Amino acid sequence: MRYAHTNIVARDWKALAAFYQKVLGCIPVPPERDMQGPVVDALTGVPGAHITGMHLRLPGWGDAGPTLEIFQYNISANTPHPAINSPGPAHLAFEVDDVPAAAQAFLANGGSVVGQFIRDARPGGLVLEAQYMADPEGNIVELQRWIRS
Repeated sequence: MRYAHTNIVARDWKALAAFYQKVLGCIPVPPERDMQGPVVDALTGVPGAHITGMHLRLPGWGDAGPTLEIFQYNISANTPHPAINSPGPAHLAFEVDDVPAAAQAFLANGGSVVGQFIRDARPGGLVLEAQYMADPEGNIVELQRWIRS
């Protein structure tokens, strides 16, 4: 058994995929997806679903690592934006070299701030730097860096 991917449903899959490529270094994994028909309807439970999108290779895992799957449906459910304390998946986490610089890249590319930057000393001489941000569609991303003090 191995982990395969995480899916994000986007309002604009091309724009969101471009954000993750530019800001976090994700790499496109061809081909782009364009799926519809009885098998898609059965799998998703959404009659008449037409899904477009792509997979992005997550940085740091090589060619066989897990992906971030960004899809867009022709039929969208009206649900609120994710919240850090809502039941269910809460955030994606990326290790970065510089948390404040990555946060600035989020802001410069249409993202937003969710929480404050923290620097927290942990037992064993470790320090965690982290900040919760949101991508342009409101999905929450933790930017983190572990430092041995």
